[in-house]
Amino acid sequence: MLRKNKNTGVRRGGRDTALRLLARREHSAAELAEKLKRRGHGEARAIVDRLAAEGWQSDARYAQMLVRHRIEQGYGPLRIRAELAAARVPDAQVRAALDDADVDWLARCAALRARKFRNAPGTPAEWRRQYRYLASRGFSAETVRAVLKDAGGDPRSAFEEEEAGDWEPPEA
Repeated sequence: MLRKNKNTGVRRGGRDTALRLLARREHSAAELAEKLKRRGHGEARAIVDRLAAEGWQSDARYAQMLVRHRIEQGYGPLRIRAELAAARVPDAQVRAALDDADVDWLARCAALRARKFRNAPGTPAEWRRQYRYLASRGFSAETVRAVLKDAGGDPRSAFEEEEAGDWEPPEA
């Protein structure tokens, strides 16, 4: 089906629209089909399937691109995996893209912590703040705890210091 462009008055088919979208950046098959449907192309799934068969669209290529960009932006594997799942990329391709990235997540998390927080967490509140930040970026709890411990912020000692303060039981 040809659709008239509001700005130029030129009629474009679904394939042309899809190719223009793919020329800008990679798209997952589901994302591309959704964009085509929103633009009024009813045969969106068939168009995407044809483009995938011809090599123009690839979920594996999309996953690799997204993994690479999110790693550069400081995101961890949990966040990247969730984003790819939201784009409906098959799990096998998600795993392959993350494995191909060959990243030391512990080192990435430590570098992010050092860049964002200059000092090691000295108080329980600071430890929790740094933990929440790193966890929200998509790093596993195990990785975050290891990074904070290596940075000199032992949560047990920080919590013990807080509990040993001027605490008095409430009056009955």
